[in-house]
Amino acid sequence: MSERRRLATGFLVVTLGLVIALGIRPVPTERILAAYVLALAAIGLAAITRVAAAHEARHEVSAFEHALRRSPPRPMRPPELIRTEREITLGMASAGHLHQRLLPLLREAAAARLSTRRSIDLERRPEQARRVLGDDVWELLRPDLPEPDDRQAPGISIGRLRRVVDALERI
Repeated sequence: MSERRRLATGFLVVTLGLVIALGIRPVPTERILAAYVLALAAIGLAAITRVAAAHEARHEVSAFEHALRRSPPRPMRPPELIRTEREITLGMASAGHLHQRLLPLLREAAAARLSTRRSIDLERRPEQARRVLGDDVWELLRPDLPEPDDRQAPGISIGRLRRVVDALERI
C-alpha cells in the first residue's frame, strides 16, 4: 500500500471515529477532540517515520558521513604477549639475555605450575621439582644456575625452548 493511501485510510478511520463519538457522546466533547488530535498526531508520526526509514535505505553515505563514522578498533595484542615474545627472541639470540630475562620468566611459570598442580615449591623442594620437570628442563630452570661464561654466545635453541614449554604444559 502506498504511503499516501495508508495516510488517507488512517485519516478517514479516525475521522469516522470522531463523527461517531460526537454523535454518541460517551465522554465530554473536549476529550473526544483531544483523542482525535492525538490519533492524527500518531498517524502523522508513523508516516514520517516510514518515509524517513525508506529514505535512509535509499540514501547513499556521503564522504562526510563516511569520514564521521568510526572504524572498528583493530584487535590489539596484549602487551604482556608482546613483551614475552620479545624476551623469547632475545633469549634465543643471547646467552646473557637468556639468563637475565627469559629464564626468570620460565622459572616463574614452572614455580606457579608446580605449586598449583603438584603442591611443590621449586626452591624448597628442588629434588621433587627435578623429578617432575625432568633433568634437561631442571638444568635450565634450577634456581642456582650460574651465569654463562660468554654472555654474547647464542641463547636457547627453539627446539630446547619447545621441550621446556612442553614439560611445563605437562605439569
